[in-house]
Amino acid sequence: MELRPYQCDAVTAVYEHLRSRDDNPCVVIPTGGGKTPVIATICRDAVNLWNGRVVILAHVKELLEQAADKLRHIAPDVPLGIYSAGLRRKDLGYAVTVAGIQSIWKKAGDLGKVDLILVDEAHMVPAEDDGMYREFIADAKAVNPHVRIVGLTATPYRMKSGSICAPENILNHVCYEIGVRELIVEGYLSPLKTKAGSQRPDTSDLHVRAGEFVASEVEDLMDKEGLVEGACGEIVGHTKNRRATLIFSSGIRHGQHMVEVLKTKHGIECGFVSGDTPDGVRSTILNRFRSGDLRYLCNVNVLTTGFDAPHIDCVALVRPTMSPGLYYQMVGRGFRLHPGKADCLVLDFGGNVLRHGPVDAIRIDKPGDGEGEAPAKECPGCHALIAAGYQTCPECGHVFPEPNKQKHEAQASTVGILSGQATREEHRVSETTYHVHFKRHDPAAPLTMRVEYRIGFNRYFREWVCFDHTGYARTKAEAWWRARSREPAPASTEEAVELARAGALAETLAITIEKKAGEQYERVTRHVLGDKPPRLDSEDGLPDTPAEPVGTPYGIPDDEIPF
Repeated sequence: MELRPYQCDAVTAVYEHLRSRDDNPCVVIPTGGGKTPVIATICRDAVNLWNGRVVILAHVKELLEQAADKLRHIAPDVPLGIYSAGLRRKDLGYAVTVAGIQSIWKKAGDLGKVDLILVDEAHMVPAEDDGMYREFIADAKAVNPHVRIVGLTATPYRMKSGSICAPENILNHVCYEIGVRELIVEGYLSPLKTKAGSQRPDTSDLHVRAGEFVASEVEDLMDKEGLVEGACGEIVGHTKNRRATLIFSSGIRHGQHMVEVLKTKHGIECGFVSGDTPDGVRSTILNRFRSGDLRYLCNVNVLTTGFDAPHIDCVALVRPTMSPGLYYQMVGRGFRLHPGKADCLVLDFGGNVLRHGPVDAIRIDKPGDGEGEAPAKECPGCHALIAAGYQTCPECGHVFPEPNKQKHEAQASTVGILSGQATREEHRVSETTYHVHFKRHDPAAPLTMRVEYRIGFNRYFREWVCFDHTGYARTKAEAWWRARSREPAPASTEEAVELARAGALAETLAITIEKKAGEQYERVTRHVLGDKPPRLDSEDGLPDTPAEPVGTPYGIPDDEIPF
């Protein structure tokens, strides 16, 4: 088996770290990126090149089976033992032992001298001074004080304490890391996309215990009849042409409710597994799902690590979580490539993308961060930073919507699942108005023309046109004007507003709104315009001429505009 280039780089980084430093390294590779071949390669080299003995630790039997299979494939000559009650094996005396931590944690002395401990899903090692991993490692060091530990994970952080690597922790330094976006671009992971048009549920009344929402409260919030029916309807609507949809529910009662609604309202069979599902029943359901016989599968937090079904092309998060690692692991079930799979659709019904950020740029707060209301907020109208208590912006008059604490939407989040990923929506414009905008606390700042587009009954989007600026800003403003008017470009903002109000501009029929993951506010990127009106001083007007393309004046993408 030939390693991918980044897997080779990871192996090289581990060896360099072990040679040049005295502490313990960690390798970060996204879910689906192939940590197991890296583990197997390190085992092979440790045994064949350096005559060492290795233990691979994991917390679920699926990971143990994967590690053993890859090692047999990469290094069939390496003596391999398995120590796991779940796999009914307790092998001792082998060069490499693949072990379940629940089975081996008190048996380090039985293994004898071990030179290298590889920890799969290393974020499972607790930060506290107790736990099975720590006791096993401490006992292994009692036998061999020079034993080294290498961690591998897709999520190098914990919910409560932040990064898993620190001088006082078992793992001390990330020696190699590659990101989700890079592997997608290189063709090693499936592209991701999110559904357009959503709001997050209101979790403001949920209590937090040990860094996570109280489970019973989450289930009560998400298990309301209207939300379940709405979420199921949206899942069905967006997965008609999808091959495999994995649903994460907020509890057993909630998951069973969803399964029942999918069956009775939509005629869809959806499997269900939880921690209470007997092993034989669970295996049957998972095998049906993997084979394609069962297209929908709902689970309660049991298929986050170690579960491999590459054909999953939709992941529905019907639960909010405070854990960035759990959020990542849920989305990660759709990362893998599969023949005929174009992308993976992520339907977020729990506000998780907004809470944690895009999956390739997850925000990790320090302990104690994020509690209470922010002391300031940014106005989407003029981008002024104002006190959080304002309902009307004192700078530009923007009215903030009243918080809706009565209900949450039965729709999935629209936010892009990758940083920089854009979602776009086109809206018909019912009214366009033009205003002179000035900064109240900076009278020397140039004036701008504020254009407000009314969408529907009471929704507005705004853009600013900078006639009083110089350089590129002025050039862009002139192009914006020429696309809409036969009049010469105005010399000032006041003149532009006066001419616009007098009817010099073409009607804006529709606008496209773009929202980029990782960015807080939407922006207007394209316009559908009516015909240019005649010159204001002409009775007959001039022949109609095509409007210049708008949204990318002079072929320069809006993304590159520096203001």
